[in-house]
Formats: sequence, structure tokens, C-alpha cells
Amino acid sequence: MNLEGIFSFIIKAITFFSIMMLFFIILFITKESIVIFKEVSFFKFVLGTNWNPIGSHPEIAILPMLLATIYVSIIAIIIALPIGVGAAFFLSSVINREYRKIINPLIDILAGIPSVIYGLIGFVVLVRFFESCFSLPSGESILAGGILLSIMILPYIISICTESMLKIQKKYKQSSQALGVSKWYMIRYLILPTAKESIIAGLILALGRAMGETMAVMMVTGNSPILPKLFSRAQTIPSLIALEMGGAQVDSLHYHALFGAGFLLMIVLFIINLIFYWIRKRI
Repeated sequence: MNLEGIFSFIIKAITFFSIMMLFFIILFITKESIVIFKEVSFFKFVLGTNWNPIGSHPEIAILPMLLATIYVSIIAIIIALPIGVGAAFFLSSVINREYRKIINPLIDILAGIPSVIYGLIGFVVLVRFFESCFSLPSGESILAGGILLSIMILPYIISICTESMLKIQKKYKQSSQALGVSKWYMIRYLILPTAKESIIAGLILALGRAMGETMAVMMVTGNSPILPKLFSRAQTIPSLIALEMGGAQVDSLHYHALFGAGFLLMIVLFIINLIFYWIRKRI
């Protein structure tokens, strides 16, 4: 076997291992979740509003946490997407290559900062800001979580969109200059329509990152399992699992309920990815 064949075999083996690892993770979560759905119906688990799995009369329902997870993520996307796409246009079409080489690594560093650092800054700055400016008893809220998450997902949107827009610009720049087309006309009518697919790809990656974020959101949302409102406390599914899994007795109803929450989050992310995949195909 030559070097190329060895390299091909290694790549295929790594790919197969990654797929099997994902398969076994899904299988394990599903297996641990089935127990709770034998005790509580799936619809009651999803649509109920009370979470008290360790009481004398256990109540297990995940709707407030599910809504909070989606609510925080949508706020983050609404804030981050226009800023991220605008920053990508700026980096790919406005500034020159030398400045781009300086700014791109700084954006990549933002993605590498630990989430607990973001959470600490959000707790000290955002939460205190809401308490002082809006006269709230507590600044921990859905809005604080959404703003913090929008900062955390910006590097993913910017990086994907910038790379795609640079390729599109390289493809059309010479012919556009030959025809006397202005830079802004090229951005409006060539780069933006062609970059739609990469924008959606960045949106999918950022949304998955936002819905799975734990520590930062946990530090600024207040962790109250109640129906979420913009300026009130709430608790997301990842925060719920992180806070309670350590204290849940193995094989207890509480333990399997937390796996059920993770299973539900996995289903929601899968459905969202399918929807965006269909949109990309339509585009």
C-alpha cells in the first residue's frame, strides 16, 4: 500500500470512528431517556410546566426550560446575525488584506475564550447594568442571556461568512472591474445573493452553539424553572442538566428525567437543522 492509500485509509477510519461515536452517544441518551417516558407520557413531559422530580409527589415537565432555551437562542441570533454578516462584509470587501490578517486572529480568539469568563463578565456588567438602568430587583434575565450569547456566537458567523465572501469576491472581482461595476454594486447584487448559503450555514452553527451553551447562560439567567419572560429569570435545559446531574441519584426518576431533557434538546436541534437544510436546498 502506497502513502496515498495509507492516508486514505486513516481518513476513512477516523470518519467511521466519529460516526460510530455519535451513534453510540445518541443510543445511550435514548436508552437512558426511555425510562422516564414509561413513567410520564412524552406530551406531558414536554407540555407540562412543573419541575419537582424529588418531591413526595414528583412532577416532571420541561416546557419552561425548553421555551427558555429557544427564547434565549432566538434573541442571540437576532442580535448576532446582522452584526456578524455586516462584519463579514467589512472584512471581505472594505478593508485591505493587511488589516484583515490582524483582525481575523482576534475574532478567532473570541471563540476560544472559556464560557465561564463570558459568564463572569455578563454577571458583573450586564446583570448590574439591568439592575441599575431598569430598576429591576434582579438583572438576571432572558435578555441578559441573549445579549451575552450573541457575543459568544459572533465569531462563528463572522468566520464562515467572511471565508465564503472572500471566495465569491475573488471569483467576480476581475470581471466586475473590467465592466466598470462599482464595489458596492458588486456587494449588493453579486456577493450578498451568492453568500446566502454560507450565511445560513453560519446561522445553523451559531444556533447550535447557542442552544447548547451552559455555563455563561447559567450565570446570567437566574436558573428559575418558570415560564420565561424577557426581563424575568429563567432556566435553560443545558443549565438544568449541569446544575442537577451531579446531585441526581443514578437510576432514579430524577436521573432519567435529566436524560429525557437532553434527549428533547437533541430532537429540537435535529428538527431545526432539518429545516435549515431544506432552506439551503431551496436556495
